[in-house]
Amino acid sequence: MDIKNSTDISEFHLLGLSEDPDLQPILFGLFLSMYLVTVLGNLLILLAVSSDSHLHTPMYFFLSNLSLTDIGFISTTVPKMLMNIQTHSSIISYVGCLTQMSTFIIFGCMDYMLLTVMAYDRFVAICHPLHYLVIMNPRKCGFLILVSFFFSLLESQVHIFMIFQITNFKDVEISSFFCDPSQLLILSCSDILSNNIIQYILGAFYGLFPLLGIVFSYYKIVSSILKIQSSGGKYKAFSTCGSHLAVFCLFLGTGFGVYLGSTVSHSPRKGAEASVMYTVVTPMLNPFIYSLRNRDIKGALRRLHSRNV
Repeated sequence: MDIKNSTDISEFHLLGLSEDPDLQPILFGLFLSMYLVTVLGNLLILLAVSSDSHLHTPMYFFLSNLSLTDIGFISTTVPKMLMNIQTHSSIISYVGCLTQMSTFIIFGCMDYMLLTVMAYDRFVAICHPLHYLVIMNPRKCGFLILVSFFFSLLESQVHIFMIFQITNFKDVEISSFFCDPSQLLILSCSDILSNNIIQYILGAFYGLFPLLGIVFSYYKIVSSILKIQSSGGKYKAFSTCGSHLAVFCLFLGTGFGVYLGSTVSHSPRKGAEASVMYTVVTPMLNPFIYSLRNRDIKGALRRLHSRNV
């Protein structure tokens, strides 16, 4: 086994999803299509929200930020993978790897934080409708976005700090198509007990507390909806948060699925294949969920189309 000092490492090798040369054109076409659909879908949501004054509300302000985050999230991994397939190269520089890892964590954490903020927004809208515009004023909405970005940036910097503490790597081959922080930590030759403890703390803080916030918000939302007498009123109230709940379940379900799958299989390559679900598939499906289940978005897109025809 070739043990390398971190100061001597100038590059890593991303092994990707498959080394079969016959599969490379198929993977390139598939992921290019998924990337374009994701970017175009989220751009359409941004265009619809920005062009329609009826959608200038806190709910769609957060949705716009979620679309921007999804574009950034998928753009940290897929373009590099496509370039590697096209150039028949698996190399990524040490600095490039840390940069990709950092932006990946920022956008991934922002996704989760925004879903938490959006759950709070729906809680206020349904449980305190008369005070909604007062509570969710523009200043508070901007503050929530800044706080989400700050905590995302903080998590990213903690992971960068942990990687900088690694003095020796077992290998330079990363069994994934992007610089996954967990894969980099596995390559460490030194004792990573302290890093594991930090990861558990980060997991508890960034995973458990937002999840509890979302669960509590929907507990209060469901309690309030059940108190509504008419079935039409119940449907209208639930429809305002149905899209968010679907996206949250998709994001959380794929994330837990990847974690449990990698734990059971103990195969890095299987983990890389499973990670496609939350790094590529989830950002691609979000625009469809919001546009297909949301009459306001569909109406804004129709009005936008009629103005351009």
